Amino acid sequence: MYCVRKVTEELYWVGANDRRLALFENIHPIPRGVSYNAYLLRDEKTVLFDTVDWSACRQLIENVEHLLEGRPLDYLVINHMEPDHGASIEEILLRWPDVKIISTEKAFLFMHQFGFHTDSHECITVKEGDTFSFGGHTVTFIAAPMVHWPEAMVTFDTTNGVLFAADAFGSFGALDGRLFNDEVNFDRDWIDDARRYYTNIVGKYGPHVQKLLGKAAGILDQIRFICPLHGPVWRSDMGYLIDKYDHWSRYEPEEKGVLIAYASMYGNTEAAAGALAARLAEKGVTNIAMYDVSNTHVSYLISESFRLSHIVLASVTYNLGIYPVMHNFLMDMKALNLQNRTFAIIENGSWACKSGDLMQKFIDEQLKNMTVLNERLSLASSLKADKAAELDALADAIVESLNK
Repeated sequence: MYCVRKVTEELYWVGANDRRLALFENIHPIPRGVSYNAYLLRDEKTVLFDTVDWSACRQLIENVEHLLEGRPLDYLVINHMEPDHGASIEEILLRWPDVKIISTEKAFLFMHQFGFHTDSHECITVKEGDTFSFGGHTVTFIAAPMVHWPEAMVTFDTTNGVLFAADAFGSFGALDGRLFNDEVNFDRDWIDDARRYYTNIVGKYGPHVQKLLGKAAGILDQIRFICPLHGPVWRSDMGYLIDKYDHWSRYEPEEKGVLIAYASMYGNTEAAAGALAARLAEKGVTNIAMYDVSNTHVSYLISESFRLSHIVLASVTYNLGIYPVMHNFLMDMKALNLQNRTFAIIENGSWACKSGDLMQKFIDEQLKNMTVLNERLSLASSLKADKAAELDALADAIVESLNK
């Protein structure tokens, strides 16, 4: 049975939802599932913008067939070739053998790499600034390399103001019938998934996102709809979304607040982290997020690191090194290019307290534009009463830094 929604005159959402998939890209937990968005334009010519993951192909075919009502599919525009969007290309080509494919040169290369047989079809290669008419609708193509694959482009329909945004402006989370941002409470129910999607999937490529935002600024007054490949379609309050992307891609925190990430073997380092959180709250800091890195997937930690201005790393020493899961967290910060944060350190060790120096060395040498507070809480096995002054000094330093 088909399931479609009208976006604007002649344009329809024909995608699908996946609530069974546990891990996006086989790494990021998605407890709320994910949507695969594709769009069909019924103009003088019919145009499918992107496809869906292979697991959702049947739904896509039913949706497209319903809307075509026996008409041929004339064009397939591929903005992004990653398999969660490109995997159904060959099925489209088999069912509509006369379809013409529009994409970038590198995307066609990737199609061949994935084994898609496109050579018997007309392939139209486009580049930055090219335009194409489907009848009443004219589109222009905008290169978006490394957002977040090198072949990516976005397509802007100059007729109705629709921006087909590829993986930009997307979000984890399956749709529940409500397609548009103004049909949901985005700031309550979606922003955490949107942030976690951006920071972990696209986060490394902030400078490239900034370039795309610069291009979008030139047509911002013309954009009426933003149609991403995951998550809700935007038709209002676009400044809210663009502001988030601007902060994330410049690696500027959204909020002043403190992330406390602790790695504890027997609960003692956790207790010290909890004591610091209580001290901070007593001193008026209420925007505090506290996580055990051993049982929190690192994608959530990265998302919170992008959200908040200050990060406390509390780690036991393990084999004379940083506790492995804490080290993994630091490695993900490096991989995703996190910058412009202030760190505080809590270290613990029963016979050789090394984790603090090693964490500071990693931050200083491996991360960019970071500040590490001079104050540090050092523990020998557990937090004792004689460390109260040290604990208060660390809390005071964090508060003072937050108030700058």
